[in-house]
Amino acid sequence: MAQSLNKVMLIGNLGKDAESRQTPSGTTVTNFSLATTARIKDAATGDWKDKTDWHDVVLWRGERVAQYLKKGRKVFVEGRLQTRSYEDRNGEKRYRTEVVCDNFGLMLLGDRGGSGEEGGGGYRQGGQSGGYGRSSSGDAPGGGMGQPAPSHEPASSPEPSQDDDDIPF
Repeated sequence: MAQSLNKVMLIGNLGKDAESRQTPSGTTVTNFSLATTARIKDAATGDWKDKTDWHDVVLWRGERVAQYLKKGRKVFVEGRLQTRSYEDRNGEKRYRTEVVCDNFGLMLLGDRGGSGEEGGGGYRQGGQSGGYGRSSSGDAPGGGMGQPAPSHEPASSPEPSQDDDDIPF
């Protein structure tokens, strides 16, 4: 029997603040748009131009991280493609392809202010390595191991501000 793979990995910037809602069963679902940009050399003029693609992302059970998904924030998204159909207001059938993050992941990149600079910490859903995992209970950052997140700052850096303490990852 043939196997298949449906996996998407994107690094880009949020086009607007994420919007969260609850399903009737109480599960949090967060939607946001992600812009990825590639530099392409124009064959006619030889100039470099930016080409931006937009991706619709659906994040399941992201209640702890949704408040940090602000416009301009650089994120890494890992998930799968899913196409769904719906009828618009005129009764015409439309299709929408989305990147769905459920058991895969999301990692915040850049500084905590959302300027999109490289570096910084992150939050990762699911049990995969490479981020700050969630424990089986979903309560503790760091995979429930009681370990603090690795610091990317030099040892002589000043103490973090009060604002840094209320971030759950």
